[in-house]
Amino acid sequence: PSGPVSCPACRNERAASVLPLEIANLAPGGELAVVNMAAAFEGVRLSSLSDAGEITQKFPVPLLLTVADESDNLIVKFKKRESNGPESVHEVEVFKDTDTARVGKRAFVITHSKGTLLVLFPNSQELLRFHRIVEAFKTGLSNSTFRQRTDEASATQYFQFYGYLSQQQNMMQDYIRTSTYQRAILNNMEDFKDKVVLDVGAGSGILSFFAVQAGARKVFAVEASSMAKHAECLVYHNKVSDKVVVIPGKIEEISLPEPVDVIVSEPMGYMLFNERMLETYLHAKKWLKPQGKMFPTRGDLHIAPFSDTGLYMEQLNKANFWYQQSFHGVDLSSLREAAVKEYFRQPVVDTFDVRICLAKSLRHTVDFERATENDLHCIEIPLQFSLLQSGELHGLAFWFDVAFAGSVQTVWLSTGPTQPLTHWYQVRCLLETPLFVQRGQRLGGRVVLRSNRRQSYDVDIELELEGRFAGVQQPGLE
Repeated sequence: PSGPVSCPACRNERAASVLPLEIANLAPGGELAVVNMAAAFEGVRLSSLSDAGEITQKFPVPLLLTVADESDNLIVKFKKRESNGPESVHEVEVFKDTDTARVGKRAFVITHSKGTLLVLFPNSQELLRFHRIVEAFKTGLSNSTFRQRTDEASATQYFQFYGYLSQQQNMMQDYIRTSTYQRAILNNMEDFKDKVVLDVGAGSGILSFFAVQAGARKVFAVEASSMAKHAECLVYHNKVSDKVVVIPGKIEEISLPEPVDVIVSEPMGYMLFNERMLETYLHAKKWLKPQGKMFPTRGDLHIAPFSDTGLYMEQLNKANFWYQQSFHGVDLSSLREAAVKEYFRQPVVDTFDVRICLAKSLRHTVDFERATENDLHCIEIPLQFSLLQSGELHGLAFWFDVAFAGSVQTVWLSTGPTQPLTHWYQVRCLLETPLFVQRGQRLGGRVVLRSNRRQSYDVDIELELEGRFAGVQQPGLE
């Protein structure tokens, strides 16, 4: 259509695009402009309250109220739902010293610099939910489990990374990933038709659109990065604002107006667990109805011993730079041992021919419907392999599969070396000193993944071959 685009989200993003890339997602103080807490309330009526006690209705129709915690203040926005657009019709800031009060069973009063607002909620439960959010902000009690487990600098970098359209494009263009999710949802339409869906870490909102295609009545798309604005733009231009509500914020900190029937998400990282998004996915179950569905439903981490002389020598040759005794007249050799340890402590993300595996992979399963966040803080996996080939053992290879167990069909997404390549690739952890193994021998040991505050895991590997021990530590999966 001719004329200017009416989507404010689009206009805001076009204006931001003229900024240098390094500062486009930064707030004036230099920190990433990420909303920390958000909630949505439907069917709210807004009026002004004069000093004389006169009440004047500001809008004749019920509104959608959203509230977002931006650390220093709460941003309370009121939107018209029937306009099929993201624009707000009224906005007010609530600071820690702003006068607020509950009035009766359904009303809330906010007194700010320009006057007093009277907010009427559809029921007492919604009023109580809003009141708790305001009180948590004012008393400083809004510290979430995400903040407790995550280093602030790591979180800032993480959300800035996923705020770029280029990164969303990288994931969306992974055909295996995207098409499998769509197939899993559309092949199980009865799990979505007329249901309420929660999309955790929605990104561009692509999974929310799939849920709408499957007949979902309502989708809450929760996204903590600045990508939430882009998702809202797509929702508006695809004319599904009546079905999809984009909520900017972390799932640990937002509030939903109702429980959900289905949770969808793409929470998998390298080696399944990296980025610790799975904990966020499990945390979201607090909004899931009894007997509700989770897509994906389970994850299988596969582990196999491998032999790859080329990869081993590649890493060793990198470290051997520090073996030089006269680099521009400087002896570097005292750092060679430290360099070897550094290179061999870093996991290698790539792909390989499955024929390098010396044994059939073993599988460690996580049932997302039953697992808790605490289950993922320290994951210990016992190892027991029967070796099928003789040769040098250079380390362990990792990949994962996830299952979408719907009412009609179970659909699998695999990142294994025998399957089409995905953006997850596979991951290999190298031994600093290879082991020579023979066909028929038993290889035992364990892998321990310990979560850290960098949204990653420290990986300890212990291997034992008939009395011969080899151990390796991986400092993290960044």
